[in-house]
Amino acid sequence: MAQQGVQLDRETFSCSICLDLLTDPVTAPCGHSFCMSCIKSHWDRADGVYSCPQCKQTFTVRPALVPNTMVAFIVVELKKMGLQAAPDGPCDAGPEDVACDVCTGRKLKACKSCLVCLISFCDTHVQPHYESPAFAKHKLVEPSKKLQENICPRHDEVMKMFCRTDLQSICYLCPADDHKGHDTVSAAAERTEKQKELEVRRQNIQERIQHREEDVKLLEQEVEAINGSADKAVQDSEMIFSELIRLLEERRSDVKQQVTSQQETEVHRVRELQGKMAQEIAELKRMDAELQRLSHAEDHNQFLHDFHQLSESPSSFSLNIRPLRYFLDVTVALSEVRDKLKNFLKEDWTNISHTVAEVDALLSQSELMTRQRLKKYSRDITLDPSTASEWLSLSEGKQKATLMSRVRAHDENIVSYHHQVLSAESLTGCCYWEVEWRGHGVSVAVSYRKWNASSLNGNALGNDDKSWLLYCDKNSYNFWHNNILTPIQGPPSSRVGVYLDHSAGVLAFYSVSKTTTLLHRIQTTFTQPLHAGLRFDYFIGSSAKFF
Repeated sequence: MAQQGVQLDRETFSCSICLDLLTDPVTAPCGHSFCMSCIKSHWDRADGVYSCPQCKQTFTVRPALVPNTMVAFIVVELKKMGLQAAPDGPCDAGPEDVACDVCTGRKLKACKSCLVCLISFCDTHVQPHYESPAFAKHKLVEPSKKLQENICPRHDEVMKMFCRTDLQSICYLCPADDHKGHDTVSAAAERTEKQKELEVRRQNIQERIQHREEDVKLLEQEVEAINGSADKAVQDSEMIFSELIRLLEERRSDVKQQVTSQQETEVHRVRELQGKMAQEIAELKRMDAELQRLSHAEDHNQFLHDFHQLSESPSSFSLNIRPLRYFLDVTVALSEVRDKLKNFLKEDWTNISHTVAEVDALLSQSELMTRQRLKKYSRDITLDPSTASEWLSLSEGKQKATLMSRVRAHDENIVSYHHQVLSAESLTGCCYWEVEWRGHGVSVAVSYRKWNASSLNGNALGNDDKSWLLYCDKNSYNFWHNNILTPIQGPPSSRVGVYLDHSAGVLAFYSVSKTTTLLHRIQTTFTQPLHAGLRFDYFIGSSAKFF
């Protein structure tokens, strides 16, 4: 009897929300007491109408909570008596838990749900399912509040089939009634098929996550290039202005301010792109987690219901990293200022402001303007015969190479060689050139090395870390560096543009037709002068010419 009285005291001074002894007890206007944190959290989730969790009395205005000092004192005394910890045993079902359907009175937390019985069991009441042979064919799954959704509302039977015509779960009687003549299969068979589709979708999402993470790294490299170029532009402008300090004092601060402002604008633009990609990656990871959770669902019907409720993957946007000169033109423009002095300041000062603003031009202007901009750095390229394969014919002022169609008897294995040639010129600074090709496929490249034709074998362009190569055919592009292949997407074209900013470590390839489209861009550090190159593989009669 004494123990019964203690238990009554505990229940009397327990919070009806967390089911534990009251902590910081407060009283609602209806007179019921709760833990302060519990009732606040409960009312934080309310939609404008506040109710007592115990008596369900509602309040249109959030009630003020009054500390209950008397209850607080009694709870402290109960804790001193060692009653804080509940006796070891099963846990009571909380608001978010699945309750045992067999328990009467005190509802314990369910540990399993049965898809045959369509009820949930606590640790005690589930034991017959483990011990009795009568339940051997029953399927136990993790506790679920949606068991009744497995009952056909029309025939009151368990739904173990799936209608592909109406995309819904049905019972075995439905095909003779509402679903007569429909394409129906067992829920297990449909689950097996959709599980395969789920895995494909997960794989696609994981690939997109990987690609986006790589794009984020590229954007970070772009930020570093922007900052580095901007810093160098500021330094160069300071050196030039120091020579013209008396005449250009006011203009020096203007240029510095414009560069810094444009730098912030460009970095902000890239950061925004990074933010969007981070959001997309987070959404894809969230969807992947949801698909993973669903893939482990044991209830076929619930799996199929949730699978068809899933939204498609979020739409993606393409990332176009284009080569930038950033602020180098500021230095060029200021050098012109130094030469023209007063006349330049009087008549052409606005050119400097326009040059700084044009940092964004290579990013946002039309593709035609981008090509016009790049052609400012055009470089004439001629080919070095000493680097050419014996089966390459050089013509048109050594600007064109053709893979010869005749093969001598002793050289029948011509297709096993990479026939290539390098430019006579070494390339530094900013350069741009275009290559027009004919045939089935030609590779356009740049390389450190300058070899002789006799050392051709083992030095194929793109197969080491000292050369970069873009293979072009009528349908596709592939980028090679250090013998690593990267497939490239882009519009097919018989003319390819190559942009090199040696000091900035930028190399970019373009598809050139009516418009100019960036195909691939890398950011690296070049340690030696580069040479333009061509490589011909297998396709006799193919040719390429520099423009």
